[in-house]
Amino acid sequence: MADSSSIAIIIEGRPRLAPPLLRELYGITRRSSVELSAAIVAGDDVYAAGLFGKDHVKVAPRLEKTAAFCARNGLAFRIEETYDGETAQIDLATMRSILEAAEDYR
Repeated sequence: MADSSSIAIIIEGRPRLAPPLLRELYGITRRSSVELSAAIVAGDDVYAAGLFGKDHVKVAPRLEKTAAFCARNGLAFRIEETYDGETAQIDLATMRSILEAAEDYR
């Protein structure tokens, strides 16, 4: 899709999270503990969301909360933006700028 944009958060180091942390992350992402554990161990995203769509108002806070969860729990993570099929690593400030731009776009 032209001009499609998404952001994904990946927990680095492939840690095995304790059940209370998985429950907390489930509360943010709405992905099951089994899905989250598998994604973390595989090095896949724990949360990814398309931007500039009707669900933006729901997904933007989840991206912010997922990043905050990682920081609060000392988990190394990276943020990736995909735009028009190209993926690049971005920092937290850039993610926030993109989310704000998406809100302005709506």
